[in-house]
Amino acid sequence: MKELDVLSAKARTFLRTAEQTLSTGDYDSCASRCYYAMFLMAEAALLTKNQSASSHRGVIRLFGEHFAKTGVLESHMGRTLNHAYDKRLIGDYGMGASISQEEAEDLFAAAQEFFEKVKNYLDRWVN
Repeated sequence: MKELDVLSAKARTFLRTAEQTLSTGDYDSCASRCYYAMFLMAEAALLTKNQSASSHRGVIRLFGEHFAKTGVLESHMGRTLNHAYDKRLIGDYGMGASISQEEAEDLFAAAQEFFEKVKNYLDRWVN
């Protein structure tokens, strides 16, 4: 399915950008790119269930319902996506608050894991 490839490729690009911003100390941007990489992978996964949502919260909710709560993927994956959303809000809109280096490093590691696990699911689904 072409949409899955497009979403995965864009998510991979966002992960690379997250890594670059992490290395330059731009932790807020790192958090944003990590979240969007995960968000795109969640959207791709939802396509395999003929699901989509018109909001970020909707994607997070549907991902939890169809993947984390059902055991298709580990249950912590839903919490990880939700946590990344919260960090992205701080990174993008936080007034007087920002993402620390440790938070950015943890979020980057979580985004890499999320990407890999969802990518493995997508690869199995396609085959």
